Amino acid sequence: MAQLIGGGMTSRVYYVSLGGFDTHANQAGAHERQLAVFDQAVGAFCRDMKTQGNFDRVMLLTFSEFGRRVAQNASNGTDHGAAAPLFLFGGALKGGLLGQHPSLTKLHRGDLVHHTDFRSVYATLLDQWLKTPSAPVLGRSFGDLPLLRG
Repeated sequence: MAQLIGGGMTSRVYYVSLGGFDTHANQAGAHERQLAVFDQAVGAFCRDMKTQGNFDRVMLLTFSEFGRRVAQNASNGTDHGAAAPLFLFGGALKGGLLGQHPSLTKLHRGDLVHHTDFRSVYATLLDQWLKTPSAPVLGRSFGDLPLLRG
């Protein structure tokens, strides 16, 4: 992706997938390995964007279609849950944590309780970053968040 951007491709959205996080058994080692791959890939991409001079004009959004439950299951893994993490990288971001860390004790039926609706993040990126009205894409307005620098 960094080579495409550095080569002048004009696509506004690229999509890359990293599987292997759907661990219902023996999760500890598998997640550690996958998070190391994730860290190395994001780090390399951000370094490439900075070297190219593209870091301020590129936004990287990571997401998952599901979160994980807090409690371990009988197979030393965790089952699908709510409130997954979502990360943004780019020079135009304010940076830092938006919202609060989820509580590991105040759960809803065993799931983390989210503080920020991911659709608000999508809406903000559509409205403010891609300059595309978010309501037609998301089906309604979710409001914008203070993600981008002034």
